Amino acid sequence: MGLIEKLVSLVFGSGRNVIVETAEVFRENTEADARRRTDERAQALEQFATEFGVRERGRFDRIMDGMNRLPRPALAMGTLGLFIAAMADPVWFAARMQGVALVPEPLWWLLGVVVSFYFGARHQFKGQEFQRSIASTLARTPQVMANLNTLEGVTADFATAADRPAIMSAETDPNAALDEWRRGRRA
Repeated sequence: MGLIEKLVSLVFGSGRNVIVETAEVFRENTEADARRRTDERAQALEQFATEFGVRERGRFDRIMDGMNRLPRPALAMGTLGLFIAAMADPVWFAARMQGVALVPEPLWWLLGVVVSFYFGARHQFKGQEFQRSIASTLARTPQVMANLNTLEGVTADFATAADRPAIMSAETDPNAALDEWRRGRRA
């Protein structure tokens, strides 16, 4: 017994498992890898939540956001208005377009740059806002999963509670047909 005990304590003694430790030299521990990946994801979500956190918006920010929403609808409605004006009063429209034809080419380039930068900056701002909303949604995922698990537990409790009266009534209510069937099965 002493030799076997010494051999077992050599391999598995003092809370160590030499076989597992040796195997982990050649193959990564899957459970530890999953734990590391989960920690990494949680840290990334936490970083996103702090980076893209929703800040309190003041009156000025709300006014500027409202002003930033005006140019695109104004451009679209203005273009439709030009088509309507061309059909309603072609002479008036032609006179206005003669004025536009006199605009020098560098001014058209400048207008193109301003509009491009405006819409490009707006696109970038909205893209960052979208990333913020995704980060906050992902940060709420663990709480949502916990709520779903709680709801599933409550649903299971209701299902077992709903089955109880039927089971109780089957045991306590005499059923002549069932009793006769049971007697026939025993015979």
